[in-house]
Amino acid sequence: MKKSIFLSFLALAAVAIACSCASCKNTSKSGAASEPDTVALVGPTFSQDSAYAFAAKQCSFGERTMNSKAHDLCGDWIMAKFREFGMKVEAQDAELTGWDGTKLRSRNIIARFRPEQTTRILLCAHWDSRPWADNDPDSTNWHRPVMAANDGASGVAVMLELARLLKSDTALKVGVDFVCFDAEDYGTPQWASVPDDGDSWALGAQYWATHLPKGYEARYGILLDMVGGEGAKFYQEGVSKQYAGEIVNKIWRTASQIGYGSFFPMKDGGMITDDHVPVNEKAGIPCVDVIAFYPDCQQSSFGPTWHTVSDTMEHIDPNVLKAVGQTLVQVLYSE
Repeated sequence: MKKSIFLSFLALAAVAIACSCASCKNTSKSGAASEPDTVALVGPTFSQDSAYAFAAKQCSFGERTMNSKAHDLCGDWIMAKFREFGMKVEAQDAELTGWDGTKLRSRNIIARFRPEQTTRILLCAHWDSRPWADNDPDSTNWHRPVMAANDGASGVAVMLELARLLKSDTALKVGVDFVCFDAEDYGTPQWASVPDDGDSWALGAQYWATHLPKGYEARYGILLDMVGGEGAKFYQEGVSKQYAGEIVNKIWRTASQIGYGSFFPMKDGGMITDDHVPVNEKAGIPCVDVIAFYPDCQQSSFGPTWHTVSDTMEHIDPNVLKAVGQTLVQVLYSE
């Protein structure tokens, strides 16, 4: 998972101004003084152990790099699990072109809970692995693939656990669309001799956003990216605040109210190129990126394992999966 972070004061100030303008018409309903400090849990209990097992299973196939056997087998397994949980599942296949001209056999996986519901929430994550560990501290690893336990498998794992919980649901008032984006992490590597303009990332999300079914709408979307790493905290991402400021407030406020505020600090984390960008800009669906941010990590602000060969299950923390998953349960069942 990439991503370009711009942490200058000018960039953050511009986002703050845009968010203020975009949300001014809604301020009459969102007075902070009326919000309770805590709320009772609603919905089912999110199992961190189940989510951890779903992440481990994805990694058991090996690195899910584009055009690989491991990628194809894992995709089949993900689709089968969503079907097992009662979802209507389809594959959105496409041949996409990578930064180096490679033709990529891409498969976005779409699973729908209660497809008859007109009011829908979009949950999404990418499921492919980066082919190159180009941020590894050891340069001899820069052309090796990444296992992507956190940067890929963790987001899908949280979605699968949510789908498992919804299998026997009778209370949720909205439909849910789970979308596993492919070809997210085939972006231009740091060692390449060509410039990286950002368009080589999130290829599957770009395709999905421009090939929506006629009339498709979602109230909002939540992208899950690197949601299981040790020490992860989720700062408020700038593009999310620009396009979906009210939903950012909803998620972070909910996390605080149910006891996970330490994982979701009320702080800005910068602006990131990720799958939520085409969802916002091309599909027109306000979408929030819940993505780990490590402001004090010298290796990367995405954490010490980002785009390295160390992105393995040994560095996945079930407690982080729980914090994200239970927060999403609360958000969904509060609709």
